[in-house]
Amino acid sequence: MDTKVIPAIKLSGLSLPVKNVQELASQNLEAIPHRYIRPETESDEVSVDESSQLPVIDMNKLASGSIEYQTEMAKLHQACKEWGFFQLINHGATTEIENTKAAVRDFFKLPLEEKMVYEQLPGGLEGYGHAFVLSDDQKLDWNDMLAIIALPISARNMRFWPNKPESFRSAFEQYSRVLHKISTILCEMMAANLGVEFKEFSGMYKELVQTIRVNYYPPCSQADKVIGISPHTDGNLLTLLVQVDEVEGLQIRKNGKWAPIKPLPGALIVNTGDALEIMSNGEYPTVEHRAVVNSERERLSIAAFHGPSAEANISPLPDLVKANGAKYRTVKYEEYLKEFLSSRLSGKSQLDDVKIYN
Repeated sequence: MDTKVIPAIKLSGLSLPVKNVQELASQNLEAIPHRYIRPETESDEVSVDESSQLPVIDMNKLASGSIEYQTEMAKLHQACKEWGFFQLINHGATTEIENTKAAVRDFFKLPLEEKMVYEQLPGGLEGYGHAFVLSDDQKLDWNDMLAIIALPISARNMRFWPNKPESFRSAFEQYSRVLHKISTILCEMMAANLGVEFKEFSGMYKELVQTIRVNYYPPCSQADKVIGISPHTDGNLLTLLVQVDEVEGLQIRKNGKWAPIKPLPGALIVNTGDALEIMSNGEYPTVEHRAVVNSERERLSIAAFHGPSAEANISPLPDLVKANGAKYRTVKYEEYLKEFLSSRLSGKSQLDDVKIYN
């Protein structure tokens, strides 16, 4: 990606400063500040159906020449069509994941003043702080986050890459590289399942741009009244998520209910994003999801977002519109991303704005 477009992306992530939630939670408050109280949680219906667990895809079986290749490809296609989420096992990134988990745990154990060295700058998206806070009376999510642009390398701003703990930068460098490789392979498999040439698929997004965001959810004594991250879809192509510990919190909207996701040990949780829904002409719909918090234990997750180059124009792939026409209009991804990052998290509202209604 041409580095001249990077500042525009950063500026689009404007978020007002708010109190550090980890510090707030450590004060053992008798009452949660009203800006964090979310009345809508009282009416949310959460599924208890164990059948709602995500499809599991074995990356070893996706290797060409595997006896189970066709079967696993069909499972992948179904997962993208019907779930928008799946768990990926045998991905070959176990060492990098464990090293990154350790670095993340150690970073959030640092005193607040040491973490604030990497604080977001005014008008910026990268760094330690919050996102999607647009007004002084807005309801807030119960989390802190650290966000960095990892790829392309020319877009990195090392001011936001912590050098405490000492292992952080090297762990994230290796983590970034291996997850980018996995995402590229998955895009190749998805292109094949959609019946399009990978060069046509990859030509649309030009290159995978990677942003990594670490989410920290402190425990909350009134966990049922707050939300870790508000319901939303991801604006990118693919997100690869790792849960740092065994505390559950991710939920997806399935059949009108919130379905809790139980991560498999060592698995990557993969979900499709808005850009892929547009490119697939709705064949692979993005799915609304959120995070809830625990009343007693902190929760950490690491999300690697893989999206198009900012200058890419995203539209339904030509081979996928021949039968029923285009269901989405063409959008410049930089503009879509700027709008996404400067809006409150609100389900699929932004994607709905680019749909073509006949």
